[in-house]
Amino acid sequence: MDTTAQHKVEAERPEPSGPAQNTSPRLTLSGISKSFPGVRALHKVSLSLYPGQVTALIGENGAGKSTLVKIMTGIYQPDSGEIGIDGQATTLPSAHAAFGHGITAIHQETVLFDDLSVAENIFLGHAPRTRFGTIDWRTMRNNAREVLETMRAGHIDADARLRDLGIANKHLVAVARAMSIDARIVIMDEPTAALSMKEIEELFLLIEFLKSEGKAVLFISHKFDEIYRIADRYTVFRDGEMVGEGLLKHATQNEIVRMMVGRNVDHIFPQREPKIGAPMLSVSGLSHPTEFDDISFELRKGEILGFYGLVGAGRSEVMQAIAGITRTSGGTISLDGKTIAPKSAADSIEAGIVYVPEERGKQGVVIGLPIFQNVSLPSLKRTSKSGVLRLAEEFSLARSYTERLDLRASSLSQDVGTLSGGGFCQTPRVLTNLEAWTRRRLRMYLWRQWGNGHNRYKELRRRGVPKLRDQQKVVIAKWLATAPKVIILDEPTKGIDIGSKAAVHGFMAELVAQGLSVIMVSSELPEILGMSDRVVVMREGRIAATYDNKGLDAETLVRTAAGIAA
Repeated sequence: MDTTAQHKVEAERPEPSGPAQNTSPRLTLSGISKSFPGVRALHKVSLSLYPGQVTALIGENGAGKSTLVKIMTGIYQPDSGEIGIDGQATTLPSAHAAFGHGITAIHQETVLFDDLSVAENIFLGHAPRTRFGTIDWRTMRNNAREVLETMRAGHIDADARLRDLGIANKHLVAVARAMSIDARIVIMDEPTAALSMKEIEELFLLIEFLKSEGKAVLFISHKFDEIYRIADRYTVFRDGEMVGEGLLKHATQNEIVRMMVGRNVDHIFPQREPKIGAPMLSVSGLSHPTEFDDISFELRKGEILGFYGLVGAGRSEVMQAIAGITRTSGGTISLDGKTIAPKSAADSIEAGIVYVPEERGKQGVVIGLPIFQNVSLPSLKRTSKSGVLRLAEEFSLARSYTERLDLRASSLSQDVGTLSGGGFCQTPRVLTNLEAWTRRRLRMYLWRQWGNGHNRYKELRRRGVPKLRDQQKVVIAKWLATAPKVIILDEPTKGIDIGSKAAVHGFMAELVAQGLSVIMVSSELPEILGMSDRVVVMREGRIAATYDNKGLDAETLVRTAAGIAA
């Protein structure tokens, strides 16, 4: 959102709906602190939620937002501080206790049960009973229908299995569950991450309904357009501390960003002079029996080619076919003038095409393996001799690329599953199948590396270098280690904060400056317009148009993606 539009939003923004601004808060947290071994997650933070209002909790990954939510829902216990509900001091020793106080959370991925019906999910744990103590199924179904009708979600069948519903309707069921217990405090943690634009609009209507019912809503999101659209108040966390709060209409986006990251992020998209060369990747008539048809485009050396489209347009499916993950039914792929026919991901990697997936936690890393093995996994030929892996080579390869990305971890032998959005100082993990003498030498080596890394980490924090999400860094390091010619980034900034986005964008600019070619799949219009040299728009499995990014505007892209005539 540019400055002009920002001021316009502020000028047009109404006063918070619901009770008057001087209403007492429904929930207060004061002086909350929480530490884990080697990590101070929260330090004397405060938060207030008001009935009939939405408070946005804003902060970079690793700022302490998730820890605070777990304290509010009884999963974690604070080391110090006080919790108050309606002015009365209270404790939340368990999730059940928080539930009993009317606190419920709706997460990015709904915590419901696919094999149960909608009604069973809504009343799970507090189902109506007959006089014999058994579940009153008829009353439960009728009550579920009544709750859904009240929410204007009567189109959802109370008897339907949850697995048969879409993501948006699952969110509605989660909210219906909150309404069924008369929840007074509703926490929404990145609720729009997996929703289409239409579903997001429906969710916003639902939030307005919750406000009208006097619920106190905590809304966590990295998307400023959503925050300014739906929230009344804001609270900003940085490095586990509360650094600002107030009415959102009194704060500009730049002011909030400055509070988030401790510095200005005026140039989220780096200024660069593209040096675009000859075609590097040529795709002609690529087709799949069900996902896409007749896909043709060119990617040139040193170019960032953006792919935009609405949910279901087939963008990720095309990229997975180019990366050899899925088979095609027709078409050709040429890389650097040579035709290739990848039958597996290994074929594409060998040719020089790598794919960084959207679901990095599920598809990008191997949970349970240490960082260095995740990085070296696609490059085993370089780190082995006569079929025997060389540990020193694996560490050397991993260290060279993770240092380049400023990975923040206690050691390269740390389980990649323990990495977070900027966390550090986790307990080192040593491979258990090493002989004792090797283990001792490795510990000494890792301790030296930890000391060097910790000093470098403190220096980076002092300078205010933006943070990429650590698992994302491992995925990118893994594929850069294969020395690719083309790198495909599928939703590279999904679910990360504005400071981390700036780091990702700066890194992409470095890649193309070094002669790599980048395909960027993104659903975020500012990112597409800010980073792409050209933009391919897909609609219903086909390419609808290709634009040079000179004077291109968001309206043109949305109209093309939706098939709306100008």
